[in-house]
Amino acid sequence: MTEITLHQSLTEIDAAEWDAVAAPEQAAGRPVDPFTTYRFLHALEASGSTGAGTGWTAHPLVLRTAGRIVAAVPMYAKGHSQGEYIFDHGWAQAFERAGGRYYPKLQIAVPFTPATGRRFLGDAAHRELLLAAAISVAAKNRLSSLHVTFCTGEEAEALAGVEGALHRVTQQFHWENNGYASFDDFLAQLSSRKRKMIRKERETARASNLTIRALTGEAIEPAHWDAFWAFYQDTGARKWGTPYLTRKAFTRFHDTMRDDILLVLAFDGDRPVAGALNFIGRDVLFGRYWGCAEDHPCLHFELCYYQAIDWAIAHGLQRVEAGAQGEHKLARGYLPTPVHSLHWIADAGFRDAVARYLDEERRAVDEEIEVLTQYGPFRRVQSED
Repeated sequence: MTEITLHQSLTEIDAAEWDAVAAPEQAAGRPVDPFTTYRFLHALEASGSTGAGTGWTAHPLVLRTAGRIVAAVPMYAKGHSQGEYIFDHGWAQAFERAGGRYYPKLQIAVPFTPATGRRFLGDAAHRELLLAAAISVAAKNRLSSLHVTFCTGEEAEALAGVEGALHRVTQQFHWENNGYASFDDFLAQLSSRKRKMIRKERETARASNLTIRALTGEAIEPAHWDAFWAFYQDTGARKWGTPYLTRKAFTRFHDTMRDDILLVLAFDGDRPVAGALNFIGRDVLFGRYWGCAEDHPCLHFELCYYQAIDWAIAHGLQRVEAGAQGEHKLARGYLPTPVHSLHWIADAGFRDAVARYLDEERRAVDEEIEVLTQYGPFRRVQSED
């Protein structure tokens, strides 16, 4: 017997059962990415980063066969479009100007996390059924839309058109490890001008006489989170007004996820003055947050980009995802990469308008990726006659 259940909280689901479909590979090591694991999603909910008053209310959707979870999606009722990074603010404004009510909506996503990963967890044979069930929840509750953000390209291709779901393509900048043995090995693949620029930036960052430490696991101490919380608040206040994560979230990360985290800190003596927070996947390092208490030239580039590359090479990771946006990453070896999402719109007329927009946007994104890649920092390979 197959049953689909809409839950009111992740706490209604057993952690081991959730992880059996969210990250079964972690039984033999590190999960592909930590963001759909119970420990990460529960940390957000238990810390008050999601839940009442945040605009993110957890409603995980679970499919059980003979009482056992075989597939699931992390789903949220959203009261705004903040913390998503595949933006639909323009759609919301257009729909409401036309007299519609865009919020609340449903979102299959990892909150505040612009990192590609599976959104339909467990047996892939059930994902169409789960998508249809999620759309049914939206329709029965007269919600404007359902959005599946930062899903894999394979999921997007497989599910586009199901119940009228629209496939959207946007972009990020990722660094790829092409078998580099060292940072200098990576630099050797760049044009002379970009190579010199990166070396100069690293030298400038080091000229501040700060000590840089890359910490993970037991090396991360509670006091490090106190410092990073101050950095995070400063960055959040300047970029998006109110930081998404509460202080308790970082305590939860410390208690349950230290082995999944790389915290790069710059110290003036014993005092941390800047830091970058990364999460570690099986093959990918995910850059998430940066902040500082003091301004030092090029320190942002060093902690967020170059230290991440160093660590990925040293630990045999294939890719560094440095978060959303930022064409400045291109000159530092991070190339444009397609990012995928799915969108179901209840109103047929509005859905047609969004579909036309997405067709035009996709062509523009494809062209931009092609152009930006040509202007990337890597040496041109001369063809032989």
